[in-house]
Amino acid sequence: MATDVSVEIADTALAAEARPLVERLTADAVAGKLAAQDATLWGPDAEPEASIRLSWTTLAESSRPLLAEIDALRAELHADGLDRVVLAGMGGSSLAPEVITGTAGVPLTVLDTTDPGQVADALAGDLDRTVLVVSSKSGTTVETDSHRRIFEKAFEQNGIDPVTRIIVVTDPGSPMETAAREAGYRKVFTADPNVGGRYSALTAFGLVPAGLAGADIAGLLDDAATAFKALSADSDHNPAVQLGAAIGAAHSQGAEKLVFADTGSGIAGFGDWVEQLIAESTGKNGTGVLPVVVENADAPGYADAGADATTVAIGPRIDTAQISTTGPLGGQMLLWEFATAIAGRLLGINPFDQPDVEAAKKAARALLDGPAGGPAATPAAVDGSVEVHPSGDWASAGVGTVAEALRAFLATAPKGGYLAIQAYLDRLDDASAAVLRTELARRTGLQTTFGWGPRFLHSTGQYHKGGHQNGVFLQITGDSEADLEVPDRPYALAGLQRAQALGDGQVLADHGRPVLRLHLTDRAAGLVELVKAVQTLGGQA
Repeated sequence: MATDVSVEIADTALAAEARPLVERLTADAVAGKLAAQDATLWGPDAEPEASIRLSWTTLAESSRPLLAEIDALRAELHADGLDRVVLAGMGGSSLAPEVITGTAGVPLTVLDTTDPGQVADALAGDLDRTVLVVSSKSGTTVETDSHRRIFEKAFEQNGIDPVTRIIVVTDPGSPMETAAREAGYRKVFTADPNVGGRYSALTAFGLVPAGLAGADIAGLLDDAATAFKALSADSDHNPAVQLGAAIGAAHSQGAEKLVFADTGSGIAGFGDWVEQLIAESTGKNGTGVLPVVVENADAPGYADAGADATTVAIGPRIDTAQISTTGPLGGQMLLWEFATAIAGRLLGINPFDQPDVEAAKKAARALLDGPAGGPAATPAAVDGSVEVHPSGDWASAGVGTVAEALRAFLATAPKGGYLAIQAYLDRLDDASAAVLRTELARRTGLQTTFGWGPRFLHSTGQYHKGGHQNGVFLQITGDSEADLEVPDRPYALAGLQRAQALGDGQVLADHGRPVLRLHLTDRAAGLVELVKAVQTLGGQA
């Protein structure tokens, strides 16, 4: 049964700072105007974009016609013995379905990677039972296009007609819709074009793959519909107004980071979804709110959060949480969408554009189009299975070991800044890399994020370039045991993955940000060596 969402601001100082903002937002009828899709809320410069990005507010009702269509297709697929769903999508096209299916406890294989090993593992599943959902607003997303090409070839090589196994979710009138209908793919779903990717959880982008996998998407919409009643009210008790005001008040006091821990919400992976929503919506014009997702409420960065951060509990309140939010998944999604849009108004930014995302894509494309995927990089040092590649003049004195490089690199981090760890690896087979977040956060005292590349490029990548320019960036890349060619393209996945890492690193360096890339010539051994090097740093690097 659907239950309401709720927000509690337990920090009395923060609650006091937020109170006048709540009163102002209520007096200005911001919640009601947002629910009514008023594009003027963020000023005249944002109005053209906002006017075509606000249909998400009423998706709890407008998406209902999709339910019968999805149910019918799922029944048809099961009748044909097709019950394994693989999703090719990036950003909102993968993050929302992953949290929906994870919470529902139903299997969904998500491909939002260019790592050849991870893609090969997905190919190794039972193709006789597999359908591929190709999900992209434009259809030109390089990762998703590569996955489609690779799976089409694999289906053909196994005597399977690809058009019977491919389902497309895209915007109406997109190049992908045209190509999909010409190809005769099994089913084409078009989503509401007036919804941006990070707000698209309750559109076809979230509902189709999750529903085909077996999640209760009708219940998800029911929960969102229940929450909408409270979130659209112009009242001081509106949870979204309270939350948006708290985020704005904290930021005005220098707490530009939100640190998320799950405290028993029953929602799987909510932090990864809300990370994109907040970072990509607010991180621009040199301002914004950086989400930091930690392992639990005892993790470094949460239990010891400083004045630059606000702690958030997703689930029941705990003593160390300054803010807590509770409610079912559909309600929580809508709550944070409303609150993020409201916080954007308080921060004076347009929460619906992403002006800095394209830079890394262009840099990666330039490397791919160059000879052999770009020039070979010469490491500044080689330490065991780890090559050291610094960018910028911070290591001009030279470094001989990984530990020395880390010390020099971390010394560039400004007080109140943050460390972003970016792992261009296999997030399943190389999952142990995530321990680096805990280890480095504990030793540096910096708020520390961890992202899998290129997944984070469609998420926090916007904040890294457009938000507060106080980050330092640790890239981890690695040799692949085997590669995968992308059919009818002049590159393979390993080359694409490398170009994405180098391209983003180049853009960050061009922004004047310190970048250290550590390349693992042997992934398993290199990760062990890297963790050991981090552990030599002591309490503070």
